[in-house]
Amino acid sequence: MLTQKQLTNLGLSEKEAAVYLAILELGPSTVSEIASLSRINRTTGYDILESLTSYGLVSHLGKGKIVKYIAEDPEKIIHFTENQIKDAKERLEMARELLPELKSIHRKKEKPMVKFYEGKEGMVQAFEDTLTSKETIVGYACGEPMFRVLPDWWQDYIKRRVAKNIHTKGILPDTIRVKEIAKHDKEQLRESRLVPEKLFDLTIEINIYDNKVLIASWEENLAIIIESEKIAKAQKRIFDLAWRGAKELEVSKNKITVPKGA
Repeated sequence: MLTQKQLTNLGLSEKEAAVYLAILELGPSTVSEIASLSRINRTTGYDILESLTSYGLVSHLGKGKIVKYIAEDPEKIIHFTENQIKDAKERLEMARELLPELKSIHRKKEKPMVKFYEGKEGMVQAFEDTLTSKETIVGYACGEPMFRVLPDWWQDYIKRRVAKNIHTKGILPDTIRVKEIAKHDKEQLRESRLVPEKLFDLTIEINIYDNKVLIASWEENLAIIIESEKIAKAQKRIFDLAWRGAKELEVSKNKITVPKGA
């Protein structure tokens, strides 16, 4: 049986390990519920949950008077361990060994969920979730804003995505910056279709993968992940239609007359 000691060996404190195990077992829960199962006081529970959130292991569910917390995919324990300075290689191996058991006690979500992420750190955490994708990530990108907000992190993200062999397909505005990026599509496991900027001047990005839809507003530093099999399936079908239309625009873009007011 998985123990707190095994998790403290990865870098969590004893109380963090207790809370993490409790929230894995409970699923979406209030601070009071988590504190009760992990046998800590409620006030301490808030501090520990914030720490686990900063590690990317836990996130908030919704907003309002009653805030619930939920464990992120146990895959995130790998990323957490990679960030530890001491005994990184040894802890990483232990994390991989524990992953099957962590997943076995992670309650499956029966209802669709919406998670909110704010600020630059929140944006990073949201996009880190896409690195858990088991399939090609498809979606729409705005091009310029994302490179202004997190330029250094974005390059590192691409390298780690490629290392995980996660492919992407995206529709993007035809700008000078995006054209330069598209030159590296093959080596970065990406397929891009560029459409006229005047017809596609988005300031948000949408990623669709597995049973999730990530919507990110770079100018507002706000991201939302909708976890719903039906919504994700519908969005994938909409993307397939957009992908076909983007091909026609891409081929004939030099002949397009942009309607007034478009």
